[in-house]
Amino acid sequence: MPAMVVPKNALSFGAGYLLYSALGVSAPANTVVGSVFTDAWPAGWNLLGVTREGHTLNIDVDSEAVEAAEYDPLLNVVTGRTVTAEFELMQVHATNLKRAVNGGTLSTSGAGTTLLSTFTLPAIGAEVRCQLGWEAVDNTERWWGMQCFQTGSIGIQRQKGADNASLPLTYTFEPDASSQPIYFANAGVIRG
Repeated sequence: MPAMVVPKNALSFGAGYLLYSALGVSAPANTVVGSVFTDAWPAGWNLLGVTREGHTLNIDVDSEAVEAAEYDPLLNVVTGRTVTAEFELMQVHATNLKRAVNGGTLSTSGAGTTLLSTFTLPAIGAEVRCQLGWEAVDNTERWWGMQCFQTGSIGIQRQKGADNASLPLTYTFEPDASSQPIYFANAGVIRG
């Protein structure tokens, strides 16, 4: 057998950039020049801030085996799929708390050094969905979900020393109007 060259050119590094928007904000145009995305995310997409260790994107597929008495399983049938993004957001402020609990009422008064922000949780059943996006630091990978809901438990730990507080979040992606829970875009030949 002749020697084979194992490809090693599509490595991906860095935490990238997590973005948040309200429902209805358009998705990125995905303009590619020089093998990278050159377009900015549309107005309304906002950076979430730094995370403890980046994020984990999970795509869990549920399946059941079709059984026959005479054979091993004949085939596997997909019965469901769950897409989630998990991360610990280190920017602990009222706006991110509102995002973490899917809505609520954020009010401010005063300005500058007298600014006061108060927040109350949303009424049960009055929560809102959002959109989440991500882009790699080298501008060659993107994903976005057009309908997401924060489903994780929020445990804000206050500890001594350098162990700063964070918002541990798990967003579950729901199918949008096109029945897609998540979209992916890659720029350049290596990412294709």
